[in-house]
Formats: sequence, structure tokens, C-alpha cells
Amino acid sequence: MAIFEQWRQRYSLVVLCFCAVFVCYIDRVNISVAIIPMADEFGWDAAVQGWILSCFYFGYLVTQFLGGYLADRYGGKVVLAIGVIWWSAFTVFTPWASALGVAVLVAARVLMGMGEGVTFPSIYALYAKWVPVKERARSMAFSNSGIPIGQVFALLVAPLIAVAWGWEWIFYLFGAVGIVWYAFWHFATAREPAAHPRLSEQEAGEIAADLPPASSSGAQTSTLQLLRSKAVWAIIVAHFCNNWSLYVLLSWLPTFVTRGLGVDFASSGVVSMLPHIVSFVFLNLAGQVADRMVKSGMTVTRVRKTCQTIGFGGLALALMLVGEAESAWLAITIMCAGNALGAFVTGGFAVNHMDIAPNQAGRLMGITNTFATIPGIVGVTVSGFILQATGSWALVFQVAGGVTVFGLIFYLLFASGEKQFD
Repeated sequence: MAIFEQWRQRYSLVVLCFCAVFVCYIDRVNISVAIIPMADEFGWDAAVQGWILSCFYFGYLVTQFLGGYLADRYGGKVVLAIGVIWWSAFTVFTPWASALGVAVLVAARVLMGMGEGVTFPSIYALYAKWVPVKERARSMAFSNSGIPIGQVFALLVAPLIAVAWGWEWIFYLFGAVGIVWYAFWHFATAREPAAHPRLSEQEAGEIAADLPPASSSGAQTSTLQLLRSKAVWAIIVAHFCNNWSLYVLLSWLPTFVTRGLGVDFASSGVVSMLPHIVSFVFLNLAGQVADRMVKSGMTVTRVRKTCQTIGFGGLALALMLVGEAESAWLAITIMCAGNALGAFVTGGFAVNHMDIAPNQAGRLMGITNTFATIPGIVGVTVSGFILQATGSWALVFQVAGGVTVFGLIFYLLFASGEKQFD
């Protein structure tokens, strides 16, 4: 009973945001598995597969800024709910779209991406109102750990579904999960603490005591003002570079494991899931470490840059090495080590939005994630063309490693953990 007495409404919010991210990523990653039998059935070459895998991000890019603006203005609860229902519907529609042709499939993937685009701006807007500063890194780390767990689930379960019932059922079953999530979300959350009918006075005081004050002027910083800040550009560049490697791995890892490393399709999910399990564990560990560093008295700027150095430095080294591995298990071991260290970016750029613009975190996340969606289009497509032209997996990963190194240097030069805007 003690755990229920200590439970806070904000914990329920964080858990359900984790679940939303989980649903987001199982629906995003499932096509990375399904495209292997889909390509065999429809005769798609590597370049066509690259376009199909990347077109999602055109839609994802479109709604980033809009999602952040709407979440800051109307609340992240309703915006996130609409997004989940929207993308779940297009997940279910994917098999029919595929049967109608590549053009219809591309359109469906773009529309699905539009739904998923509001996810993180909505969560940032909610956390800025609900989560005290000293809990933000671990709260963000926990919700972001829905990314690797979603990947693990999709990579492990999707091949089994495809073998048992056909690849179409991957989309039917995964799409239904979002509807189940919505039933819990509707009744358990509110856009802000004051609107929650079951929030205790004690928890309201805990939240209010550790949140930055609202803008005294009531005037919202313009997007142009945000984009004039070096600290904002440090997050934008770091986010862009982080997502280059993230999206390349999301889209191409199952194919790399199956065709690059020679693992049979039925076993590919088990092998591919290992780096993501490591990410789940170390994301939550890194969030705890970052929050403890802040509590110890270390400046927020130093904490963010230290975590970013560990994260990007380790990830870049792993990317440079993984393509040269001579066995599947050596390659997976390198990727696990890279993901373990890479998880520390959750205490770096990933939570930095709420440091520098606490009252506009949703909109700022929308801005940075707009730029960070570009690698989903460019990086995934370029990787497809590299494979088509050279057949070199090593080159694909080394390009991603070089992008990561650039992002680390830029972040160390210009990032700040101090409040820049009301």
C-alpha cells in the first residue's frame, strides 16, 4: 500500500507518455521488418525501399512546429491524443495501401508521419508544466526509453507475426495498440496540474515549488528570436546529428542484420533487439546520473555538455567500427557499447529545451525536431543509394559517425544550460 500512498499523478503522466512513445515506435519501426518480405513480394530494389522507408519523415517534419505551437496553446493532452489515433489508423491502412501501389503507400506513410510528428512536442509541453526541474532528466529518459523498447518489441514480434500470419498482420495488430492506449490516457491525465481533478495539494505544492516562474510580461518569444540564439542552434545541430544515426539504424538495422551479417530472417528480431535493450537500461541510468549531477551542485551547462560528450563520443566511435566487424556478434557487441554510451545524450541536448526556454518547451522541441527530421529523409535515402552504388555497410555507418562528431563539437562550443527566454 505504501507505493500507492507515495504515487503521484505526474508519475502516471510520465508512464503514459512512455507508452505513447512505445506505440509511436512500434508503428514506425514495423515497416523496417515488414519491408523485407514486402520487397520480395512487390519486387522493390534498395533505392525504392529507401524511398518507402524515408517518406514517413516528410509527414513527420510537417507537424513538428505546428504540434509544439498547439500543445503550448491548447495543451499537450489533446494534441497527443489526436496524433496517436491518427497514426494508428494509417498503420492499419498500410497493407491496403501497399496493394494499391507504391504511390498510395508513400501517401499513407506521409500521413502517418504527420500524426507521429506531434508526439515529442506534446510531451515536452506537458513536462514543462508537470515535472519539477530536478526530475526532468530521468522523466525524459524514461519516456524516451519507450524508443528502444518499442524497437525491441517490433524487431522481436514483427518477424514472428509475419512468419505465422503474413506481414499484413504486423500493421493490423500494431495499429490496434494505439486505441487501447487512448482509453487510459483520456481518464488519467490533464493538460496541466490545476486541471487534474485528483491532484493532491501536496503534489501541487511539490510541482509549483520546483518549476520556473511563468513569463512576467505575458509576451511570447517569437520564433525568429529563438532562432537567433546560439544555445538554440546548439540543440538544433545536436538533435539533427543524433537523429541521423538514429533513423539510419531504425530503418536499416534489420536489413543489415539479415543481409549484411547473414542472420536468417526468423532470427533477425532477436539479434537486432539487443542494442535496443541496452539503450533502454542505459537511458534510465543516464537520466538518474544527470539529475544527481544537478542536485550535487554542478552547473546545468556543465552537466549537459558532459553528458553530451559521453553520448556522442561513444556513439561516434561505435559507428566508425561496426561496419568493419567480421562477425554478427562482434558487430552487435559494438552497437551495444555505442548505444550504452549514446544514451547519455538524454542528460545533454535531449532535455536542454526545458533549461533554456521552460515556458515554450513544446514549441522549441517542435523547432529542433523539425530540423532533426531531415535526416529521416536525407540520411535514410542517402544510405539506400550508398548501398545501391557501393554495397558498403561500413560507409553507411562511417558517414553517420562523422555527422555525430560534428554535432558534438558544435554543441560543446555553443550550448548553455541557463535560461535564455521566458
